[in-house]
Amino acid sequence: MASYEFVTVDVFTNQRFGGNPLAVFPNATGLTASDMQSIAAEFNLSETTFVLPPDNPKNHARVRIFTRRHEMPFAGHPNVGTGFVLACQDPNPPEHYTFEEIAGLVRVHILRDANHTITGARISAPQSLTIGDAIPTDVIAACAGLELDDILTTAHTPLIASVGAPFVIAEVASMQALACAEPDIAAFRDAAGRFEALATRFGLHLYTRRDGDATRLRTRMFAPLGGTVEDPATGSANAALSALLTSFAPGDDVALHYEIEQGVEMGRPSVLLGGARKTAEGGRDRNHRGELRTGDAGDAGNLDRREVCRTRPPAGMVPSQTRFGGGKSRCVVCCAADAGGGEPSTDASPAFPRPAKVA
Repeated sequence: MASYEFVTVDVFTNQRFGGNPLAVFPNATGLTASDMQSIAAEFNLSETTFVLPPDNPKNHARVRIFTRRHEMPFAGHPNVGTGFVLACQDPNPPEHYTFEEIAGLVRVHILRDANHTITGARISAPQSLTIGDAIPTDVIAACAGLELDDILTTAHTPLIASVGAPFVIAEVASMQALACAEPDIAAFRDAAGRFEALATRFGLHLYTRRDGDATRLRTRMFAPLGGTVEDPATGSANAALSALLTSFAPGDDVALHYEIEQGVEMGRPSVLLGGARKTAEGGRDRNHRGELRTGDAGDAGNLDRREVCRTRPPAGMVPSQTRFGGGKSRCVVCCAADAGGGEPSTDASPAFPRPAKVA
């Protein structure tokens, strides 16, 4: 039976077992789509990525992203985590990787410090902002287990937005209301049955302003029909949110930056620094670009990079060994670190590796 190495990292955090976990298979050649889906379900993480040879030799890899139940066209933290893992394993990594994905080409920039040590990665999302259907406020309130007055419509009504993966984005009235949100699976199912746009994928991304500041946000993302009751850090959703809010700003050439917290309520706190740029050509065609990053503490709220990048597990930490379908497991080790921002992008910050091999 063939064996496949994998590496697990925690993303959007500077602490072990924080942020959003990810499993990466650096060489998935030989695995079928059914195999990948089964493995992703076995890992039971928000996403698992599988790296394959590119269809176009000009690109570096084809990357497939699976949740517990389906394949994703694009996602934020899986791309940054995957790019980072590949760069750590490559004896001479390029300045950037280009990944082929369902939503399009994803550019992953590898970041280094003054000593040329790899410190992270940033990605450019495959698409600019698109805005889809509006979803009735009462439907969103029911899905989130909130009162109708808890959903704000001052800036925008609940709507579908995407920079490569669609999410329903809605603003809630307060931090307390956000903390009280609890997904109602029956309401999610009812909404998916009523609205064609939600039939295949329904991720609800709620946000509120911290201390009334439009650029300091806290978010929560629920996708129970896809197997993710709550996600601790959703790069693609927050990139879409950054781009959406910037699209409402006055002017035709606008760049804004956001500090976004997620995962606090579920005990996996994450911090994302988002940025978005709105441009206009001829006063008509608009391009909205989103960016997310994490970095050093004390630098615009970025995360601490100390003791993040490692070539072996932290002291006292034993690398996991996992077996699928029999056979022997062998341990492999890869370093992990934090990451910065890009253009239409999402970034992730793998904190510590938990590597292994499946057979």
